[in-house]
Amino acid sequence: MTTVGYTYELAGALLRESLPRRWAHTQGVAACARELAPLLDEGAGVLEAAAVLHDIGYAPSLVDTGFHPLDGARHLRALDAVGDRVVRLVANHSFALLEAEERGLREDLADEFPLLDEPLLVDALVYCDMTTTPDGGRTTSEERVGEILGRYGADSIVGRFIRRAAPEIHASVGRVRAAADEVGLVL
Repeated sequence: MTTVGYTYELAGALLRESLPRRWAHTQGVAACARELAPLLDEGAGVLEAAAVLHDIGYAPSLVDTGFHPLDGARHLRALDAVGDRVVRLVANHSFALLEAEERGLREDLADEFPLLDEPLLVDALVYCDMTTTPDGGRTTSEERVGEILGRYGADSIVGRFIRRAAPEIHASVGRVRAAADEVGLVL
């Protein structure tokens, strides 16, 4: 079984029934990752695997700290079933260090799962996550940030995080769009 195939089985088992809307979002993020494959060459499979797994930390059976990137990455590390690049992308997706700081978990996240030094791959996962609605449809990063603020509230931990992360999110999305334009990939 391919790593990507395994990731779909794992994420589906964790999210499909317990969190169907999160599973729909996950499938939309993964579809976006497949669209970006021409930008990433050998990193395409890593991106798709991370896209499929990025939100597994929300699964009720995996919640430990209540911070889904860390909980999901710890589960993946314990399974030893996916590569380190995928685990580190899951742990740090969409500027998770900023939210970890809000939760008092920045050192834990940074020490256990160092940021991946592959800027386009990191940006590509941000792009896929932050241009996909909770129901798996396409959106803009501006609309997605607004939706997150509306869902959680501006003064919540997530609200404070997303307001801080918004400029970086939009910059990541812009870099991916620029890279796609360079190779003639229509997003």
